[in-house]
Amino acid sequence: MPLYGIVGAGGFGREVMPVAIQMLNLAHPTPDFEIVFVVEQGDTSPVNGHRVVTADEFLASNQEKHFNIAIADHQARERIANAFIAAGAFPFSIKALNSVCLSNNEIGEGSILCPFTTVTSNARIGRFFHANIYSYVAHDCRIGDFVTFAPNVHCNGKVIVEDYAYLGTGAMIKQGTDTKSIVIGRGAIVGMGAVVTKSVAPFTTVIGNPATPLERRQG
Repeated sequence: MPLYGIVGAGGFGREVMPVAIQMLNLAHPTPDFEIVFVVEQGDTSPVNGHRVVTADEFLASNQEKHFNIAIADHQARERIANAFIAAGAFPFSIKALNSVCLSNNEIGEGSILCPFTTVTSNARIGRFFHANIYSYVAHDCRIGDFVTFAPNVHCNGKVIVEDYAYLGTGAMIKQGTDTKSIVIGRGAIVGMGAVVTKSVAPFTTVIGNPATPLERRQG
């Protein structure tokens, strides 16, 4: 019996678990799999009726192991992904039954497409991408690895989002052009409700409408 693990039993993990179960029930017409929450340490009491195991227990199982990571922090997500793959576990992607993926898209391993999310056409998306509820990726976008879209992110066409970027709830990215894409740089953070009309430098936080870099107070 294959064992599936959702790493992270916090709020996002609890939201993702029923989405994964719906998807897996279609793939396994008979209940020949088990799905559990996986935590690195701490309380292993059942959560929402599901067994909770430590990462060490999960990886020590002699079952065929599949995992996804419901943790927003990109550094934790990458570290856990690399460790689990090295230990012989297989990433699996989670796609809500009512999410939409249209034509000629490429989405890397370990993605999570939550309910009411959309990927339109000719998008290229990297590994362990998170698209929370009501977010969309429009045509000809390029999304890097370990990128997080919080709820209701509007990523319009011809946008490049580099590795590790985080786009906050309600962020809106203006569409690029054939000659000039809007680029959200590596590790950049786009604040909640920000409207991005021009490229964002790597490791920069932008807020507001139009989005501008967050100035840090001195002293």
